[in-house]
Amino acid sequence: MNPSLLAILVVVLAGGATALQAPTNAKLATAVASPVNAAFISFAVGTTVLGILAALMQTRPDMAAARALPWYAWLGGAYGACFVVAAAWGVPRLGVAMTITLMVGGQLLLSLILDHFGALGVPRQPLNLGRIAGVGLVLAGVLLVRRS
Repeated sequence: MNPSLLAILVVVLAGGATALQAPTNAKLATAVASPVNAAFISFAVGTTVLGILAALMQTRPDMAAARALPWYAWLGGAYGACFVVAAAWGVPRLGVAMTITLMVGGQLLLSLILDHFGALGVPRQPLNLGRIAGVGLVLAGVLLVRRS
């Protein structure tokens, strides 16, 4: 299989998993009395799964490289926590489609900014009409999902 095609397939499936994650954590939030509690449990389960995978794959972190990272490289889990809490909170109020659509819209807007400035070490990809139009179409989709 073409490596690019495999990467696209994996990312699309992971995107689908986020659509499953949102209502799952919303259901959990109801049972445990808050989206923060649900996110905590979600991260505990995820950490356990990742620990098992790391052990099975016999992966070892390069601690010297880890110590050399800039401070912001350690914030991924905090961003993930925001995502999980917001999804668990948003789904009962907005529905799955609207919650995920808004999240994708937010991701795309910030992605354009990060790409344009080459922020956080990503390759610089300046804004152009096509990229702006693509994000604009997705944001138009947010409005269509909301009105339905």
